[in-house]
Amino acid sequence: MHKAFIVVLLSVVLIGCQQSAKTGNNSEARRFPFKGKVVSVNKNSKKATIAHEEIPGYMGAMTMEFPIHEDWVWNDLAPGSEVHAELVVDNTAKDPFWLEKVGIVADADPNATPTPDPLIGKAVPDFALTNQDGKRISMKDFHGKALAITFIYARCPLPDYCIRMSMHFSDVANQLKNDADLKQSIRLLSVSFDPENDTPEKLRKYGAGYLGNQDPPDFSIWQLAVGSDAEVRKIADFFGLDYTIDESNKTQLIHNLRTAVISPKGKVTKIFAGNEWTPSQLLNELKAAAQH
Repeated sequence: MHKAFIVVLLSVVLIGCQQSAKTGNNSEARRFPFKGKVVSVNKNSKKATIAHEEIPGYMGAMTMEFPIHEDWVWNDLAPGSEVHAELVVDNTAKDPFWLEKVGIVADADPNATPTPDPLIGKAVPDFALTNQDGKRISMKDFHGKALAITFIYARCPLPDYCIRMSMHFSDVANQLKNDADLKQSIRLLSVSFDPENDTPEKLRKYGAGYLGNQDPPDFSIWQLAVGSDAEVRKIADFFGLDYTIDESNKTQLIHNLRTAVISPKGKVTKIFAGNEWTPSQLLNELKAAAQH
């Protein structure tokens, strides 16, 4: 009896420790009431992209991807679901933020048809930015090329956010440099939304690291660019990229992820929201866009 009791007790303790490690529940975690509408779900990664209302004291309304650790959610959560939850922010945990205590207050309409991204088919407005070599560039410089645009900032510490975007773009750039045809018809552009820190010189060093420290680095396919706050806001707003300073750590920016594919005529053909896409998927969309 004593041995059985000890086994049960140890099991309870281990389960409790695992749950604590999984949720990162500690005194440093901050918690905020959360309301939003689900845009998309990824059951495999246990993440949902949600258009949420303003979170007072933390961030404005935006659309971004959130991990959810509660397994039951994935049986019921669907695009269009309205949810209330608690946003937990803990920079010491595996996931620096996540949702818990999720409640589905309105189910998705099962008869609703998926709504395509409203940007598809729209012409990208011209913009003026400065690239990693200090050269002014605009949308006109990419006319006749299939172009992918994403958004990053060099100090971003999250491996699933800017770091993943830059790894994917550099992977595609390195693949294209050995393809005589595609390297002439496809271009990539990463736009920094941290103009205060990301100077052209810093972006050049940042990009060179992802390209494998080539000597000299080849930015003929993949460029990185920055502009004034007004210039960056103009292009970010068009593509639905939301970002704001983290008031608890002003070196970091809270942001969603948006990656766009643009045809040689300057029209949007594909939007990747979030980070659940691969370099191969991006390259396939670019090849298709090059035919438009």
